[in-house]
Order: sequence, then C-alpha cells, then structure tokens
Amino acid sequence: VQLVESGGDLVQPGGSLRLSCAASGFTFKNYAMGWARQVPGKGLEWVSGIYRDGTTYYVDSVKGRFTISRENAKNTVYLTMNNLKPEDTGVYYCGTARHGRVTLVEEYDEWGQGTQVTVSS
Repeated sequence: VQLVESGGDLVQPGGSLRLSCAASGFTFKNYAMGWARQVPGKGLEWVSGIYRDGTTYYVDSVKGRFTISRENAKNTVYLTMNNLKPEDTGVYYCGTARHGRVTLVEEYDEWGQGTQVTVSS
C-alpha cells in the first residue's frame, strides 16, 4: 500500500486549497478513504471520510467548508478546503479503511506521509 499526499501550501485565512492523495498497491475502489490532520504536540484528528459508495462524513469544525471526493479511475481521493482558518493548520494525512468506520482514526489501516497546510496572514 502506498499513499502519496500533495497540495499542501501556505495560504491566507479565507483562502482555498485542494489536497490530493494518490493511492497504489491495492484495489482502490474497494476501500473507504479518509483524511486526518495533526499539529505538533497533539494526536491525529480525524477530518473527513468517504465510503466506497460515495457517502461522506466530516468533523463538525469543517462542515460546509471542506469537501471530500474520490476518483476511482485515477485511484485518487481529494480534500477541497475553502474558507480556511488558522486552526486548520497542520499536517494532513490520507488513510485507508478496508473494514473500519471512516469516522474513527483508530480504525484506519494505513496512512500516507502527509502534506503541510499552513493558514496564516
């Protein structure tokens, strides 16, 4: 399993970013996927998840601002982030959830290496 995140950057508050996660080494369409983030000194915080059928879930703090999507033909999952806030700063990781619930960090099987998102003026 290989997960490679990209798209992180420094952005001003109110700005937008789209993160991508390219997956390989497994049958992507059969897996639920998700995103989590981490700031220094804190644990991994679940952000969003998407099941095989396209059902999506979000942590309350990003509802209405973030959108998770998947493109099975490209083995890629995306996280589109709008109206970014300083508290969204962190390293964002994508993960696979073969059998677990996408809303629980501990039920994910694998995580990528992460991409840094910094929201600051």
